[in-house]
Amino acid sequence: MINDPILVNDWHVVACSQDLAEGDVLSVRLLDEDLVLWRAGSRVLAWKDLCIHRGARLSLGEIRGESLMCAYHGWTYDADGRCVKMPAHADQTPPAKARTIQYQAQDRFGWIWVCLGEPAYDIPCFDEWDDPSFHNVHCGPYVAKASGPRIIENFLDVAHFPFVHAGYLGDEAYPEILDYEVERTSHGVVAKDITVYQPNADGTGIGRNVTYTYKVLRPLTAYLIKTSDDLAFSIFFAVTPVSELESIGWMYVNMNDVQGMSDEQISGFQDTIFGQDVPVVESQRPELLPLDLQAELHLRSDRLSIGYRRWLNDLGLSFGTS
Repeated sequence: MINDPILVNDWHVVACSQDLAEGDVLSVRLLDEDLVLWRAGSRVLAWKDLCIHRGARLSLGEIRGESLMCAYHGWTYDADGRCVKMPAHADQTPPAKARTIQYQAQDRFGWIWVCLGEPAYDIPCFDEWDDPSFHNVHCGPYVAKASGPRIIENFLDVAHFPFVHAGYLGDEAYPEILDYEVERTSHGVVAKDITVYQPNADGTGIGRNVTYTYKVLRPLTAYLIKTSDDLAFSIFFAVTPVSELESIGWMYVNMNDVQGMSDEQISGFQDTIFGQDVPVVESQRPELLPLDLQAELHLRSDRLSIGYRRWLNDLGLSFGTS
């Protein structure tokens, strides 16, 4: 496991809820740690993917009632992680130390979240999830060979829109970014009133001036609201740190009016946008996000990125940064 207390004690998305049906065993990776996910009744369980007998992956095993049986020697663990059966010695009570390594897990917003340590905060939320006037569309997961902080910073950057997302979120004829303010809050960073022109702001093909509000909720979780006269659109974005240079992005697009677009069209639009970002963030050097502001050049339009880097530095984040 990567030794970064900030991320170890935070919540991370590791799977879609629908991909973990009752009776399923799922293997995932978080912070260089292999995990096995399964359900016991209403509980979602996340354990180190390791049988303590001979080190086989528990994700190769199968569910027996509300227990998980290892595929190697049949050692069987109950929902509390305690070994209750050793078939080669059926008459022997398993020793007390015969337990799995367990982590905290929650099923929320249609995602499975895991914390490898002791959560310093609750899972971030977004208001649109419970707002019936918004339509929530899941997008992703998106895999990128890049560090989590690099991906979040790209999500916060509007100056690249006319070049990376030309014809969609930007137009080279309108590259200017007017000044805006960035505020540090008790939970993260907020930037408001960032106005840009977009030829296809939401996938409908309608050009409009839009105004962004960005909120960095956790080091690897961010949120944006995009508005115009007839549009209210938000994105809730969580990045899973699989390893230092491999990440998975999970996204909800929330719209007040789907404007005749299907879920497939909405997610397809985001697939296009993220697909345009991937080669750029994978190409960035240094691969780790520099927190020393002297390491790269910055402009006024980079104010949100600067605020994000300063906040990470003050937190003491070491993962994915240099």
